[in-house]
Amino acid sequence: MSERAPWAGRTVLDLGCGTGFHLAAFAATAGQVVGVEPHAALLAAAVRRTRRAGLAGDVRLLAGTAQRLPLPDHSVDVVHARWAYFLGPGCEPGLAELARVVRRGGTALVIDNDASRSTFGGWFARGFPRLPDRAEVERFWARHGWSRRGVDMGWRFTSRADLEAVVRIELPPAVADDALAHHTGLEVDYAVDLWSRDY
Repeated sequence: MSERAPWAGRTVLDLGCGTGFHLAAFAATAGQVVGVEPHAALLAAAVRRTRRAGLAGDVRLLAGTAQRLPLPDHSVDVVHARWAYFLGPGCEPGLAELARVVRRGGTALVIDNDASRSTFGGWFARGFPRLPDRAEVERFWARHGWSRRGVDMGWRFTSRADLEAVVRIELPPAVADDALAHHTGLEVDYAVDLWSRDY
């Protein structure tokens, strides 16, 4: 991500920041970090996490949604959204908000699963069959001026119990049961898409 949109000294919006897992990494070099999260329990967890890390003065946390960001026009330089709202067709209101809040010269980054490849991608496709197909997703992002970079990564666990716990978080129960019944070892290959757009 930092190759595509360096954030040192810049204002970063972590959109759908959840429990605040990524905020410390941004705060290490960014000029200002804002986390926006719609779910009250997750936002409260992000507040606790930033306080424990001594980042309360460096990170501003706000309740809000991608469709109605609680930020002024042209107020952020880099947006990071990971597995949150921007999943392809249907997220047009959020894209309009990005165009409003990102400064000229800024960049938005969206990370999503690539269900067309990798072991986890196959599991994900079985678990969520109603998601748009790959070609439709690619057409959607291209139509809105975004570019894609595929990223190959993986999970490596130290115990089978840890692997099973994560898979059960990520997938519906029946799909998780089937995936785990047929998977050996403590590694899972995983592919994601990094979608980006400059403003």
